[in-house]
Amino acid sequence: MLKHPISQATLDWMQQIALAASPKATLDCAHSFAETDFRADLKTISVPALVIHGDDDQTVPLKSSGARTVEMLRTVQYKEYSGASHGLFITHKDKLNQECLVSKP
Repeated sequence: MLKHPISQATLDWMQQIALAASPKATLDCAHSFAETDFRADLKTISVPALVIHGDDDQTVPLKSSGARTVEMLRTVQYKEYSGASHGLFITHKDKLNQECLVSKP
């Protein structure tokens, strides 16, 4: 059950994207994200960054991703969206777009 209802057209669009993807590439991507340690790379980022994460993300939980990323960046602005899940770019699109337009870390 979706906590933030979205249109059937959006669900169909997302399904088409998933179905069009190469199964091998999708699997390789999942393995890469699960098995690669990006912490050393994060420490080399010296430009201002904006990190936005939903506190209800079950795919990439906040405590193991967004919150830890913020700790490793030098200049960062952190925005946590209450009740937002992994698809916040759809469910919270208006707020996200506004954040990207006005945020200055």
